[in-house]
Amino acid sequence: MKWTEQSLIIKHQNCYPIPAILTKPNHSTFPLAILCHGFLSNKNSTTNKRLTELLLPHGIGTLRFDWQGMGESGGSFEDMTVTACSNQLSHIINFMVSEGYHEVGLIGSSFGGLLSIIVGATHPELKAIGLKCPVPDFPEVLELEFGRDAIQSWERTNHIPNITGGTEPIPLKFSFYQDCCQFNAYEHAQAIQIPTLIVHGDHDELVPRQQIDRLERALAGKKQLHLLKGANHHFARPEDFRTMTVLLADWMTHHFMASISPEAISG
Repeated sequence: MKWTEQSLIIKHQNCYPIPAILTKPNHSTFPLAILCHGFLSNKNSTTNKRLTELLLPHGIGTLRFDWQGMGESGGSFEDMTVTACSNQLSHIINFMVSEGYHEVGLIGSSFGGLLSIIVGATHPELKAIGLKCPVPDFPEVLELEFGRDAIQSWERTNHIPNITGGTEPIPLKFSFYQDCCQFNAYEHAQAIQIPTLIVHGDHDELVPRQQIDRLERALAGKKQLHLLKGANHHFARPEDFRTMTVLLADWMTHHFMASISPEAISG
């Protein structure tokens, strides 16, 4: 399969320029999966790169990008909010459609899964959504991960505990947490008629199983939940990572099938 990769800067009047990479099969028209990375990650995450490798042979392009303050994106992580990121993703969808990509889907990982739910509810033109260990209730996850004392410290200091393995706290304004509390992903899910797949590990140490079960019940359209036995939040075992990425890629391929030409797959 021949393909090309193009670096983009997507401009948006209400947020910082968005750095992105568009990976295109070698034919004129193709469906597009927009890949949404997780918290404190970036557009070149291992999941995003592997999904691109799996989707290209089926004639599906990908767009991967950086959330505000992460990767190469403008703005500071300290000022990032769910509202800003949801506006960012909505703008990306609208921009790519305006560029002629009318067959578009979303794949969101963890925090990117939360944003895919929020934004997917307002974009019925999407063909499919794939969610890797999504975080429907981020405030609850933050409270469980940090603990009450750290949440109170966050409010005083505008820093969160370092969850990347470092020793220094990470600057992030407490307004992020307050903004998170304004979103109810379960209510957003009730507006999603788009086919949606959830892939989750039954040993996920960050996202409680009851959040995933509640999310599945709330989704209004066609839906599937795949629970991978023994898998953690990062799908760290090679077999778990392989299964997770194949499930997401197959879901997108199935729902894009009507718009994929035989030439694109064989090319």
